Amino acid sequence: MHSEQIQSVVRLLKQIETEHQPSAFACSFGLEDMVLLDLIAKSAPRIEVFTLDTGRLPDETHALLDLVRDTYTVPIKTYFPDATQVEEWVAQNGTNGFYRSMAQRQQCCGIRKVIPLGRALKGRKAWITGLRREQSNARQTLDIQEWDKGNGLHKFSPLLDWTLDDVWAYVKQYKVPYNALHDRGYPSIGCAPCTRAIEPGQDFRAGRWWWEQTGAKECGLHVDHPKGEPKS
Repeated sequence: MHSEQIQSVVRLLKQIETEHQPSAFACSFGLEDMVLLDLIAKSAPRIEVFTLDTGRLPDETHALLDLVRDTYTVPIKTYFPDATQVEEWVAQNGTNGFYRSMAQRQQCCGIRKVIPLGRALKGRKAWITGLRREQSNARQTLDIQEWDKGNGLHKFSPLLDWTLDDVWAYVKQYKVPYNALHDRGYPSIGCAPCTRAIEPGQDFRAGRWWWEQTGAKECGLHVDHPKGEPKS
């Protein structure tokens, strides 16, 4: 783990904290997000931290959230999906209706993730994510700073050029808590019924929505990335 890699991220976080307030970090408690949470807690504590609880998260993710709250002093706000929207969708599609089609899965992600994210980002000037290029082909062309047209704010991905080895090296070196599912073959962790372990050599996100054979493995949180500045 090169100290310059870490210092580069710290400088960016401090810049966001100074120049883009109010800003927030969207933490899903994946491995990358734990690195960013650790760095924010140490170096840029005025960046607010929030998480999206979809109502279908693995027990291991909830256990990690409890551990994080015991470990760090940074407050973490939890956003939940609208109960009425969830009830209506389940009434129409069934509890696990997302297995039937990509359209139904995307509807579920929209209700449980995308709409709550919009509420969490309202009034913000910037948000921070744990995206890395190495995670998928769809993320190869991202920039560390982009204008998120859909949410109307700047989006930063400070670990974009880090490798998985870099992330693990930081976690081990600084004894950062992490999701127990990572030790069971889960490199990418989402909702429990939509995530499974992968086999050696499989794509990083192969365990997400594995029953879908086509399209990028995205839930809708990270699909709108027009580059450039906002239009006046």
